[in-house]
Amino acid sequence: MSNRTTLDQLRAMSAAQVDALPLDHLALLLEDAADLRAEAKRVSDLLHDALHARFAEAASATRRAEGKDTGRVRLERDGFELIADLPKKVDWQQAKLTAAVSTLREWGEDPADYVATQLHVPEARFSAWPPRIRALFEPARTVAAGRPTYTLKRIEA
Repeated sequence: MSNRTTLDQLRAMSAAQVDALPLDHLALLLEDAADLRAEAKRVSDLLHDALHARFAEAASATRRAEGKDTGRVRLERDGFELIADLPKKVDWQQAKLTAAVSTLREWGEDPADYVATQLHVPEARFSAWPPRIRALFEPARTVAAGRPTYTLKRIEA
């Protein structure tokens, strides 16, 4: 038998009771919590991988049908609405951005109208630029997809 505090006991404690625990108990509880997080992550990753294996193709086809490479689409399966989100991940090459900003200045344009001061280009701003300005910056831009996410929501009858 152990006099060690368990996570089940911890859940029933107040902050003051937890504060009063010996440090060795807190250290063990922190290890238990880390193990619990790791296990939850493993289970979550397993479920994510299963949803990805089951729905990635359909989600991709739906995105293509909607004329987009990334973003959120909705699918209905077996009484559930599946929301499949593939976020857009944009990266800008700093050296090429610097050169493009210099060209803008030479043209008499204010780079602050197009580029954030840390040489990061907000995607919404880039999308709104005139073609000549976009063409100048496109060599510095790389677009990749982020990690897809899936949400299951029961459809109300």
